[in-house]
Parts: sequence; C-alpha cells; structure tokens
Amino acid sequence: MNKLLNTAFAYIILGLGSGLFYREFTKATDNLGTHSQLNTLHTHLLVLGMVVFLVVLALDAVFSLSGRRSFSVFYWTYNVGLVVTVAMQAVRGFLTLDGQDPATTSAAIPGIAGLGHMLLTVGLVALFVALRAGIKDRSARTEQAALAV
Repeated sequence: MNKLLNTAFAYIILGLGSGLFYREFTKATDNLGTHSQLNTLHTHLLVLGMVVFLVVLALDAVFSLSGRRSFSVFYWTYNVGLVVTVAMQAVRGFLTLDGQDPATTSAAIPGIAGLGHMLLTVGLVALFVALRAGIKDRSARTEQAALAV
C-alpha cells in the first residue's frame, strides 16, 4: 500500500509542477491564452495519476488487491501508459505553442499517444480482474465467518 501512496504522491508533484511550468512557459514565450495540450497536462496527471491511485489505495485496503499478479500488471502497464500518454501530450503542446500543427508534423505523435492509451486500457482491465478476484475472496471469507458463527 505504501507503493500506491508514493505513486499518488509522485503524480501530485508532477501534476502541480506541470501546471506551474505551463503558466510560466506561456508567460515567458508570450503565448498566454493560446490553447494547447499543455493547458490540461496538469489535470491529466492529477486525475489519472493521483486520484486514480488514491482510489486504488482505498480498494486495496478493502479487497487486498496488491498481492495479485493481475494487480502487478495493472500497476506497471497503467503507469507506463500514463507516462507515455502525458509525454505525447506535452510534445503536442510544445509543437502547438511553437506554431506547428502536431497532426501534420509527424504521424508518430498520435501513434505513440494511441499506444499510451492502449496501455492505460490494458492496465484498467487488469485492475478489474484483480478487483473481481478480491471481491470473490472477500465474499468467501465473509461466508466462512458466517458459517463459523
């Protein structure tokens, strides 16, 4: 559970730092008010990073998820997927603020971003597999305890 708390903490630092960076970068480059992917980078890091891992921490406390193989798959694929996704979001944001069109600059940018989204999806499916097993185990323990009484 400490790993989940530390991961959530890392994402709050990244999220708050990216928001501060966005504000200062757009002021320094005279791009205030220009819409780019950097606008929402901090929100993605805070919600998909910090909030998701705090929710998973609570689920782990209730359903003992962290010892399961599917939970490890969730943890690593979700984290890699999130880092890839927000990295491509940052690249798109920098290109936009530089006056370029990210969609025409390189086909690799949306392709890599799509790969990040696929990894996020695999991670979430693995989380649901772990959650289903955790709920099943908890129900079995509850039934055993009721029979013992």
